[in-house]
Amino acid sequence: MSFLFEEVQRLNTSFVDTIWRVHHDGTGTFVSKATSCWEIVVTKHQGKMTLTVRGPETKATPVNYSWTEAEIVGITFQPGTYMPHLPPGKVRDLHDGILPEATRKSFRLHGSAWQYPDYEHADGFVDQLIRNGLLSRDPVVDALLQGHPQELSLRSLQYRFVHVTGLTRRTLLQIERARLAARLLEQGMPILDVVFEAGYSDQPHLSRSLKYLIGQTPAQIREHSCQLQTFAF
Repeated sequence: MSFLFEEVQRLNTSFVDTIWRVHHDGTGTFVSKATSCWEIVVTKHQGKMTLTVRGPETKATPVNYSWTEAEIVGITFQPGTYMPHLPPGKVRDLHDGILPEATRKSFRLHGSAWQYPDYEHADGFVDQLIRNGLLSRDPVVDALLQGHPQELSLRSLQYRFVHVTGLTRRTLLQIERARLAARLLEQGMPILDVVFEAGYSDQPHLSRSLKYLIGQTPAQIREHSCQLQTFAF
């Protein structure tokens, strides 16, 4: 299997988390980790292009793949970014939405034909979505994500948060905490220090959370990280 991954962090916008590209040639299985983000994914495989909208994921899930000389470009959006006509909850937990093809080089979105974005022009594609009102951010949800209280009823806030993010606030915070813990472990922080730093009650609590949301125990994450560092060296 040939695998090449390239990622660019976009820090100049509140809409996008990362823009990434994967080249694949082979078959296998990977663990799709829980995430509070959703994505637009463009796949070019054997001359055919498809655009998929993938929602947030609330647990780690093994995913089989079989791609021969496939190129995949993804735009991962920040929590709080959403498409008003296709909110993230509709495509949550691998219930992906594949947008219909218009021509070999374009797809249909909200009644219009759009050219498939490539890696180099993905940020321009996002700008077009924003200008056409197809990509938005909710100021109330933005404030909640930043921990600022809002003068609305609890029921209204819960509905608005789930509609925009596809997740309850509690679930989103659990996912973000687990991903933080995994990053700290990958950086070499001792497990007991991660328990404290990420806000878990004890090591079993951390282990249960990571196994369910990331797909690995703390020890497995540390071991895998050490193997990658040894390989890179």
